[in-house]
Amino acid sequence: MQFPPMKKILVQLDTDPQPSVFDRIVAIDAGADDVFSYGNVDPENAVNLVHGAIFTRGPDDLKNTAIFVGGSNVEQGEAVCRKVTESFFGPMRVSVMMDSNGSNTTAAAAVLLASKHLDFSNCNVLVFGATGPVGQRVCQLLAPEGANVCVASRSKEKAQQLVEKLQNNFESSTFSVCEIGNETERKAMIQKSNAIISSGAAGIPMISKQELFSSKLLQLAIDLNAVPPSGLEGVDARDKAKDRNGVICYGALGVGGLKMKIQKRAIETLFSSSDLVFQTEELFRLATKLL
Repeated sequence: MQFPPMKKILVQLDTDPQPSVFDRIVAIDAGADDVFSYGNVDPENAVNLVHGAIFTRGPDDLKNTAIFVGGSNVEQGEAVCRKVTESFFGPMRVSVMMDSNGSNTTAAAAVLLASKHLDFSNCNVLVFGATGPVGQRVCQLLAPEGANVCVASRSKEKAQQLVEKLQNNFESSTFSVCEIGNETERKAMIQKSNAIISSGAAGIPMISKQELFSSKLLQLAIDLNAVPPSGLEGVDARDKAKDRNGVICYGALGVGGLKMKIQKRAIETLFSSSDLVFQTEELFRLATKLL
């Protein structure tokens, strides 16, 4: 008996009650023949879903099945992703991508675009909202590039905790802390910065237009907030390498095009093997091939 060609199936494990329609559409556009979507996924109920994915096809055919972990809660997504990979054994495994809240692909796109204009090895980068899901990953990607990274957050305690974590992993890099609510401290760091990347919560302004363009050293500004008002006042969401007062600016939509390319290419690549795991650093390495 001859069976029809094997389909590429993406199993979408979403920690939210309703699986993301956005992620499902992107997956189909990226070449998945079908997407099996599950909501309210946690580390406990993920195991049976993983077993369903790995036991229905032989080892040689498992490259045609892949798992995408998403949802709005990044910490929950990370926990699910860990449980997924722990559930594999021997040849019984499939490729996995974790991109809860778009945190990994957005951070990769922002840092990659910044690298087009700056040499990070001799650069001071101020990251607003650095303790949030995207901000942490921006800092994580900047660190091995040799940048001097200023971790800016409304909570100095959280910023210091992130710096300690980064220093343990990237001993050769330099990190500092800035409390956003401390006006004196914030303005001083702005004046020292060659680049500013804002990854704060949607609709929350970080600094004024006057503050942003007051620095004589500033060369690049990236605002990842697409919801008005802007995180960086003076940067439009549609900006894409737009020169504003001598500063190259990118808005959320200007970064979004590359973010989408990274997500689609990653999903497409998942079906090339059964042993890939795409998280922050892996997605960034994949992204570098797109420019």
